[in-house]
Amino acid sequence: MTERAPLSRKLSAIAESATLKVDAKAKALQAAGRPVISYAAGEPDFATPQFIVDAAAEALHNPANFRYTPAAGLPVLREAIAAKTLRDSGLEVDQSQVIVTNGGKQAVYQAFQTVVNPGDEVLLPAPYWTTYPEAIALADGIPVEVFAGADQDYKVTVEQLEAARTDKTTALVFVSPSNPTGSVYTLEETEAIGRWAVEHGIWIISDEIYQNLVYEGTRAVSIVEAVPEAAGQTILVNGVAKTYAMTGWRLGWMVGPKDAIKIAGNLQSHLCSNVNNIAQRAALAALSGPQDEVEQMRQAFDRRRQLIVAELSKIDGVEVPTPLGAFYAYPDVRGLLGREWAGVTPTTSLELADLILEKAEVAVVPGEAFGPSGYLRLSYALGDDALLEGVQRMQRLFAS
Repeated sequence: MTERAPLSRKLSAIAESATLKVDAKAKALQAAGRPVISYAAGEPDFATPQFIVDAAAEALHNPANFRYTPAAGLPVLREAIAAKTLRDSGLEVDQSQVIVTNGGKQAVYQAFQTVVNPGDEVLLPAPYWTTYPEAIALADGIPVEVFAGADQDYKVTVEQLEAARTDKTTALVFVSPSNPTGSVYTLEETEAIGRWAVEHGIWIISDEIYQNLVYEGTRAVSIVEAVPEAAGQTILVNGVAKTYAMTGWRLGWMVGPKDAIKIAGNLQSHLCSNVNNIAQRAALAALSGPQDEVEQMRQAFDRRRQLIVAELSKIDGVEVPTPLGAFYAYPDVRGLLGREWAGVTPTTSLELADLILEKAEVAVVPGEAFGPSGYLRLSYALGDDALLEGVQRMQRLFAS
């Protein structure tokens, strides 16, 4: 009998999402009765605002929502996304430049499929969200990490990008506010990077999903607002998941030049057709409805941000740059490595995260998921009491 043909080499090389893996492990331990506190998932603990849920419920009574609709999204939602893009990103676009996707992840995947050819190099500032390098690889591109540490507030410079650029460089990933660090580029930093990309004809994939979650009067300036001429070579990806506590609704989008959006739309027409119409109607309500609850959630995240930074900073050997956006803290924990804690001497942040889970029953994501070792990501999108208790457990562990 002939041996079965092999599985896809490309897909076999793709790693499981590290953040989802840690979160799943934490939930399994919780289900087994262990009092684990998890900082792993980038998911707001708030309920989706009721007016959004009501809009979805109303949509269930309209039979038109039970049929196929345009693969690129409901025209009325695409218009609302265009309005948001003008309002928050300073870019005027037509609805034909918008594609509604199944969450921000699909938008990221399609963006790389749209602009990357086999062997192209994509500059990837690190620390980075764990999905980016895998999505680049799925497009047959080569991710080129450009690392900026805590001393740079985790923000790369034009000089670093230029040092990494080659004749194969065709795209750059730009994320502000950042997952996993919460860092926000200033207007001047954003403008410098945008002008550099324009000068060299480099595509920009700009992930703006956290753009409305900023603090201390900070504004996340879109790269297409800072450098309007970059719009012709930029794809913006975004969604309702983080701002509106709608992670499970799976509703995102991509915005870009018409020629890029046209071929991305062709891909989506074969990949999945239209996004769930009920979720689209809910997203329409989110973008066009009252924003009071969004502001209340943002204020709660701000309070938790200040708390987690203050408490983590009490641990000797931990350096915590103050995040100005998103809902993550990204402490530099290299000062804890190579020292004995509860009978264990971790030498990497992966080993440190395992130690914290086993000895303190706290789940954090190690820096290896986002780039170099020596860091941890903690999401503060969880309840205030659990947030404080988890860090205090870590304080007790590293005081021993």
